[in-house]
Amino acid sequence: MKESKIVIDAEKKSLSLGVGELFRYKDLFLILAYRDYRVRYAQTFLGFVWAFIQPLATLLIFSIVFGRAAKVDTGDIPYPVFALCGMSAWAYFAFVMNQSGNSIIGAQGMVKKIYFPRLVIPLSKAVVGFIDFLITFLFLVILLFVYGIIPSENIVFLPFFIIMGIISALAVGIWLSALTIRYRDFQHVIPFMTQLGLYATPIAYPAKLLVGSLPEWANALYFMNPMAGVVEGFRWSIIGGEMPSEYAVISFVLTIILFISGLFYFRKVEKVMADLV
Repeated sequence: MKESKIVIDAEKKSLSLGVGELFRYKDLFLILAYRDYRVRYAQTFLGFVWAFIQPLATLLIFSIVFGRAAKVDTGDIPYPVFALCGMSAWAYFAFVMNQSGNSIIGAQGMVKKIYFPRLVIPLSKAVVGFIDFLITFLFLVILLFVYGIIPSENIVFLPFFIIMGIISALAVGIWLSALTIRYRDFQHVIPFMTQLGLYATPIAYPAKLLVGSLPEWANALYFMNPMAGVVEGFRWSIIGGEMPSEYAVISFVLTIILFISGLFYFRKVEKVMADLV
């Protein structure tokens, strides 16, 4: 019986993304995702309950600050439902961005000792984050039922915006995971990006509040945020209302560009990753 061998080709074309290789390491991908999920709530008093507390606490703060104090106009839609629609998409993006950004450094023991496609590490974070997304989405369904809101007919477009949200999270996460290896400053920048993005994304307020009052160049700049179009589309597909701004196309195009370029940059850095960590 012949022994199977893994050959690492140093002359392999840099334009190859190694999709077939990633598929061969699918078992490692699943193991890492399962490990991260278990470790996340290990040795905590409340354990998995934290997955329920976090979105509830954020929703409560938003409802008090923006719903009561600032009195953001959300039309006929109750503010908690409006805000949770945006939070559902944003929370997933923020989790993947934070976890992926430091994922390679956190797994440097594995990276230095054995060979495997390093892209498996940030990709596994997307699976763990999706579990929290499903929990938040369940809260949203419950709120819709409590307020007696029937999802709009636009719900058929929801899978598209979910997929775009996943791609957007991975695009930024893959870029940050590669950049953090070379420039450790990004470890301190990522939390700042998360806080800034929370308010620079139309989660607590509708994008039309800004789009209607800013010049065209500023509107285009605002929607260069990859999640701006996703959040608006996610909300529109569930509760209806006005279609996302035409500027949302900028978010979607930029997301695809970031995702593809991030994959190629990651593959380039991957060759020297074991030396850098």
